[in-house]
Amino acid sequence: MFGERLQKLSIDAGFTCPNRDGTVGINGCIFCDNNAFNPSYCTPEKSITTQIEEGIEFHAKRYRHAGKFLAYFQAFSNTYLPLKKLKSKYEEALQYPGVVGLVIGTRPDCVDEKKLDYLATLAKDFHIVIEFGVESCYNKTLKKINRGHTFEQSIEAIEMTAVRGIQTGIHLVFGLPGESREEQLNEAEIISQLPIQSVKFHQLQIIKDTEIANQYEKHPEKFSLFTLPDYIEFIIDFAERLNPEIIIERFTGEVPPRFLAVQNWELLRNDQIIHRIEKRMEERNTWQGRLFIKKK
Repeated sequence: MFGERLQKLSIDAGFTCPNRDGTVGINGCIFCDNNAFNPSYCTPEKSITTQIEEGIEFHAKRYRHAGKFLAYFQAFSNTYLPLKKLKSKYEEALQYPGVVGLVIGTRPDCVDEKKLDYLATLAKDFHIVIEFGVESCYNKTLKKINRGHTFEQSIEAIEMTAVRGIQTGIHLVFGLPGESREEQLNEAEIISQLPIQSVKFHQLQIIKDTEIANQYEKHPEKFSLFTLPDYIEFIIDFAERLNPEIIIERFTGEVPPRFLAVQNWELLRNDQIIHRIEKRMEERNTWQGRLFIKKK
């Protein structure tokens, strides 16, 4: 699309969430600790411009060939402000030299027609992606993890976004309590019918000092966490059922080991796990979409 490598630069712009500030809840999702995936340079006390500058320097050591950047508004719900304030934050990022677009992580209940109309206008000149934290296709699970919205709200938000021509992605978490492996595999068919361009997968990780860590400590028998070999087989099974037009941007979540209350995987980086997934797909002679059946 751009003819060269792009690098995402994570930004913490000081947002919160409606299930933290009392609008729909006060304690947030039971598995959430944003510090576990925020790079060290990301703090809301710094300006967006400063975070971009430090992000470029941070990534230059590892990715030396990136000449253009996407500002990734990552922490919490990054459309959860009045439109005027959103414009100020987004446009500060887009004014930085080399920034060619935005990736905006948010919740389905934090967008509306006016915000999406504005983002559609930006999308005429910049690469704009909205990533919705769907997490699960089952309302029973969303209630159990204190998500504060329904899957029907996710569908509505995705359709509102996609109809405006804005690139749309979602996040799903596998291994959430109460979901069987069959239910999780069935989500491939469900999301394959949605007007999305990309998806990010996360295996459930038990993060220290979260509500889910408390629940796991008291009742570990209620959880069915993936081992790495099991997850590799599962995620390939899932990919076989997934619409091949949907881009898989991430197969696994990754947090620093010091944040984990339960460490049941090898200490591998994402690229090493991807290599194992690809190798196993070759051994199984399979590919994304092999079992996908497009509905008429």
